[in-house]
Amino acid sequence: MTHSTPPTTLWFTRCPVPTATGIAADLGWLDEEFSPDGITVSSLQAVSAATARDHHYTHALEGLFREGGNVPALWTRSHGEPTRLIGLTWIEERQVVLVAADSPVHEAGDLKGRRLAVPRHPLPIDFWRAMALRGFEGALSGAGLTLDDAVPVDVPVDAGADQWATELAALRAGTVDAVYAKGATAVEAAARYGARIAVELDDHPDRRTRVNNGTPRPITVRESLLEDHPELVDRFLAVLVRAAGWAADHPDELSRVLSRETGAGATGVAGAYRARGHDDLRIDLSEERLDLLAQQEHALRARGFLAAPVDVRDWAAPEPLRRAATRTDRTTTTAEDHQ
Repeated sequence: MTHSTPPTTLWFTRCPVPTATGIAADLGWLDEEFSPDGITVSSLQAVSAATARDHHYTHALEGLFREGGNVPALWTRSHGEPTRLIGLTWIEERQVVLVAADSPVHEAGDLKGRRLAVPRHPLPIDFWRAMALRGFEGALSGAGLTLDDAVPVDVPVDAGADQWATELAALRAGTVDAVYAKGATAVEAAARYGARIAVELDDHPDRRTRVNNGTPRPITVRESLLEDHPELVDRFLAVLVRAAGWAADHPDELSRVLSRETGAGATGVAGAYRARGHDDLRIDLSEERLDLLAQQEHALRARGFLAAPVDVRDWAAPEPLRRAATRTDRTTTTAEDHQ
């Protein structure tokens, strides 16, 4: 361990999805943990949009904790950025394939020969495109099919367009037959465009069909912060572990937090998460989750999204989470002793 000066600011980046980081921030627990040390904890989204967008994808900012989609995280690592994987979460977000109300598509097998909307966004790493391809692959696999059995159709999406809006407009116009979508905003967008759900990926018993950008969702940190100030990483993770436990015990309050985090209303949150294990934000680096992330890495690399292979197990650093869990257990026991 080195003795360099601790950072005066720790950063976190939040995506419009359920994360332990977002919950901990909303509850004020990150400020509570670090402010006595004179350390400010700030959201990357509080800085300029261009700066936030760059660091969100590249993770080039010292002191940054990122809990978000695995496509940008794997892409960053594949480009040689010195990050470490310190945790994984898995939360069912309602992944679906949407079709027009009068479509003859009613199940995965009906997607054979159909035109599938594959968005193309002007982003450093087009995780939306990767997500659609992986979603369709998962849906088709449930019927023993692959993307070769369907017709992927590029759908260019302008910067700043609402989520799923361009793809759903193409569906309504009849230029595509199916759209992949997920999460709370997808539930609301489908209703606005009169689309119906043809395939519920969540219904498949094998969670490997649902491996995608957010499943599993990685927590990463700059390697330099972990090496120079491991105690800060342990403390940050301990707060996230505690927030995940709070989520399981407070479903009603959590729904309100998720509404703020996702930007969706109560109907969207209820449809995407309420009955779908949304209370399980448990953080781990289990063999199962590492295997699922390795499956995602292989699929992304096969489709040209990664610059180089990423050895998921070599990337993982399990010690901080072990120490954080011990710290959380000790804090919980102390709190109970004082009740």
